[in-house]
Amino acid sequence: MPEFCPSGLRSGSGNPVPAAIAAFRRTMSMGEVNFAQAEDVRLETTRARLSNVLKRHGELTEKLSRDSDKTVFERLQREFEAAHASQTQEICLDGEQWNDGLLATVRERVHMEAERKATQVQGDAAAMAILPFQEKITYKVGNKMICCLDGARIGVQYETSFAGEPCELFHCVLESKSFLEKMTVTEHTIPFFLPIREVENDYLSSNAMKFIDHVGELLQSYVDRREQVRLIKELYGNQIGELYCSLPYHMIEFVIADFDCNSEP
Repeated sequence: MPEFCPSGLRSGSGNPVPAAIAAFRRTMSMGEVNFAQAEDVRLETTRARLSNVLKRHGELTEKLSRDSDKTVFERLQREFEAAHASQTQEICLDGEQWNDGLLATVRERVHMEAERKATQVQGDAAAMAILPFQEKITYKVGNKMICCLDGARIGVQYETSFAGEPCELFHCVLESKSFLEKMTVTEHTIPFFLPIREVENDYLSSNAMKFIDHVGELLQSYVDRREQVRLIKELYGNQIGELYCSLPYHMIEFVIADFDCNSEP
């Protein structure tokens, strides 16, 4: 009869039973292989589901963009084009010329123009004579165009580019009830996944110039990342098996396609 001892099973003669140990090892090895294969299957299933979700998300985003954002973009674009067409002067600013004092001047202009138009509607000739004529000036600061819009609003148009070629235009409209009150963002065509509201809360009430500049940096960085991903797909698409990225393109994951490196002599 075999007997049990701390070192394992032994036969009646006292010799170890290697066959049992070998069988146990074979069982464990097969279990590990089966587990690895099951993990591979689950991983491929997860990847396929994620790919479908991302595809559907992209289609929904495109549909929403066509149905709502496109309408806002077209309307604001017409407003900016009208403001640019009616300008009496365009001033290009460099370096220190773009400062808080200039932005305060723009704010003062939009409110005086709104007051002048309101007086004109009321037909008060005496008040109209007192109000000075306001030139319609647009300002160019780097990739930004700043102009006065109707209704005491300041319009900022951002021109993005990649590798020297122009890309999209984006708009941001700022408004305040009076010259002394803080400005707020009333309308914009900035993608919803960029943190426009967070930037507004952080900067607009304390430093409007910094807000305008920071939004421009966010937009240009987004376009740069997106176009770099597009370029990678065009140049190395046959070497990439799968590629996933977040909407702002700040998280990118890709899988290199498997190639058979064995070649016959």
